[in-house]
Amino acid sequence: MKKLIQTLALGVTALGTSLSGVSAEEWRLNNFLPETRPETAEIEQFVKDVNATVEGDFELKLYSGGSLGLPNTDTLRFLPKGAVEMSLMWANYLGRDAPALSSVVVQGTIGSIDEFEKAIPAVQEIYEEEFADWDVTSVGYVAIPMLSVSVFCRDEPVRTIEDLKSKKLRVWARDQVETFTRLGVAAQIIPQEEMYVAMKTGVVDCALYPALYAHTVSLQEVASHAAFLYPMASGPYVIGVATDRWEETDENIKSAITKAADDLWNRTNQYEDDQAREMEAREKLAEQGVTWAEDFSDADRELFVSSVTETWAMLAEEAGGNAPAYRERVLKALGR
Repeated sequence: MKKLIQTLALGVTALGTSLSGVSAEEWRLNNFLPETRPETAEIEQFVKDVNATVEGDFELKLYSGGSLGLPNTDTLRFLPKGAVEMSLMWANYLGRDAPALSSVVVQGTIGSIDEFEKAIPAVQEIYEEEFADWDVTSVGYVAIPMLSVSVFCRDEPVRTIEDLKSKKLRVWARDQVETFTRLGVAAQIIPQEEMYVAMKTGVVDCALYPALYAHTVSLQEVASHAAFLYPMASGPYVIGVATDRWEETDENIKSAITKAADDLWNRTNQYEDDQAREMEAREKLAEQGVTWAEDFSDADRELFVSSVTETWAMLAEEAGGNAPAYRERVLKALGR
């Protein structure tokens, strides 16, 4: 399956060839996150640290916001083929090619920082094993904050699952579609870059999104109301390099990348200020016209978590292969 998919990626490889007319000592880091995201600022620092440490003629260049035209869902196709030297990856975007990855951490199943910190080592270990099967080496991680996910709506406040059943909801991952479908809510995946127009034109009435990042996509311009639904822990972003390229890389360069990656992880793997940043983000959005309704009730949130738990088991079983075992490893780390 893996080899077939990589063979089918010849079109992407051709793009990679056209992009690769550069010195072997220049590496491009493909970052699908917008330049406005705080994680991008951390990745920029990572690039600076690498370039400052490497001795010799080498430069790592960052290309953010998908500016290289490489779809984040295709990373396992283009990275091993050399379309780019290094790329940010997020497991939840890669479920089409590697189904087991999308069920390692289903968003909404981990509800506290304490649980999240227990799960992280197991999740990283699983990612390294799975990416290795795709000839990709995990050389670094970027932690994702413990986010608070809210329901942003265009015309009227929605703060109950019952009311949400009459709305069209934008989500960003299949597990969310499955979870909300179980709850009787019509949910559809709309890419981040298309969400603004979808909200503005009424393709969807509401959108699931973290308040912390809402300003980066100007969500406050098309959503007048919001209400908090659930806390969300996600597996970290992974910085990957094709395994054959990594094995052939000069030890001086590898050492610089590894050191900078360790520093990047240590900077981002901090969650103490997440709640304060969330409340600050809500205040700023309120100043820009978003009216915050009361949070979804405890009963609704318990109903949501119950649905997520069922979705997690279903997705792992459906993915087959290593997915059920991965889920059990994470559950064991959580002490469940």
